[in-house]
Amino acid sequence: MEAAGPGGGTGTGTGSSAPRAKELFRNQRKDSEGSVDSLNLEFEYGDADSIVAELSELYSYTEGPEFTVNRDCFEEDFTIHGKGKKWVELEEAEHKTYLMRLLDGLEVINREKRLKFARAILYLAQGVFDDCYTDPEAVHWAQYNVFLLYEMGTFGALVELLNMEIDNTQACSSALRKPAISLADSTELRVLLNIMYLMVEIMRREVEDDKPEWSLARDGFRTELSSPVYNGEPFTVLLFSLVNKFCSGHTPHCPIKKVLLLLWKTVLFCLGGFEELQALKVEKRAKLGLPPLPENSIQVMRTLRAASPPASAMDVLEQQQKRGRRGRRVLVKQDSLDIYSERDEAQEDDDEADDGDSGIEGEVDPLEREALIQPLPSPRLPPERVFFPRCLPWAPKVREKDIEDFLEVSRSKFIGFTLGNDVDTLVGLPRPIHESVKTLKQHKHISIAEIQTKREEELQKSPVSLLNKIEAMLMITAEYSSIE
Repeated sequence: MEAAGPGGGTGTGTGSSAPRAKELFRNQRKDSEGSVDSLNLEFEYGDADSIVAELSELYSYTEGPEFTVNRDCFEEDFTIHGKGKKWVELEEAEHKTYLMRLLDGLEVINREKRLKFARAILYLAQGVFDDCYTDPEAVHWAQYNVFLLYEMGTFGALVELLNMEIDNTQACSSALRKPAISLADSTELRVLLNIMYLMVEIMRREVEDDKPEWSLARDGFRTELSSPVYNGEPFTVLLFSLVNKFCSGHTPHCPIKKVLLLLWKTVLFCLGGFEELQALKVEKRAKLGLPPLPENSIQVMRTLRAASPPASAMDVLEQQQKRGRRGRRVLVKQDSLDIYSERDEAQEDDDEADDGDSGIEGEVDPLEREALIQPLPSPRLPPERVFFPRCLPWAPKVREKDIEDFLEVSRSKFIGFTLGNDVDTLVGLPRPIHESVKTLKQHKHISIAEIQTKREEELQKSPVSLLNKIEAMLMITAEYSSIE
């Protein structure tokens, strides 16, 4: 069998091509597996990605044809009432007039007609992409339409329709009888969840050209989602109940991915992201009189290098068998902190590949053998590469309970009796135990959860006296605030 040579001619396959192929495969495997000298992944840890990426995450590939269906439902009705103009050519008053018509259409009894009006609203929330030429233009019109939809009270109407779909026993029983759930079974739910997700995700983001009325609408929407205005419960409780019904098997046709995405964005919108959480931690610890946090967990997480997934049991067993035959020490990568063991693993992989090629060593040309024997040049590390020290990136944190348990075990071993919750008495214990307790106390950490747990225990033991103390503290605080 002939193969094309590098010069464009042909030549017969010889034994010298096998080492080249193996060497090429070996280099490709090294590049794919990576080593300690390889660059880290270009991944940014944050609450959310860009708005285009977050909006595209909502849809699956099977929903592609529905974009055209949404546009057709909108244009079918808009051509009659749009006076021959496009949506982007109308004034705001005309936009509001047409939106009132769509909202009235959501209240019709006919299910198919109601779905058409919902699809038309979804097309508006998607940014009337058929009238736009670029992605930024579509995002701009999506923002404008979403804030306009919220101003017209669309979100409350969508929540009512969502409750109707959740309580639709006919759709649930029909889905339970089917051997497999199809995309058509969740059409109404998907349309409603898509509109809600677009409204929450777009309204929670602050942009450069943010209008003053948009900021006020954003604050009002955040308050509305956090308040029990939907059947006496916040909106997140409704989503959690929908997740619970899906997990229990009562709503198998529910698009759970969209529900979870909407739930995540709602919590992120109402409670804030990582930075707000860190600020609340610092503020709460200062109010409770606790020492400040030793580090910012978000910043520490961002400095960690990417970690490969843990090896399966079969892979570990295979590595042990191969390395056991050579009598070498087994090195297994465990987590993202074992960066120094990667050098040994890479070296062992090279030795393993060399052992595997020993059977065809006689077929290698002398020149190729010299090229393989030559030592590889030491890789140059990029200047931005950071080697982490051989220690944990987090500050050690020891609870009071950990110190108590350690002393209980030590007293039982060396003295023969225990002293309960006493962490100060070290009489009779050897010197190393004294040093250990001293080290543990240096890293003692009191969390906010421990303070809250102690208060709950005190409240259960003596509820009346503790409530009186709290009322007295509140009265003193009110007096001081009135004086100031």
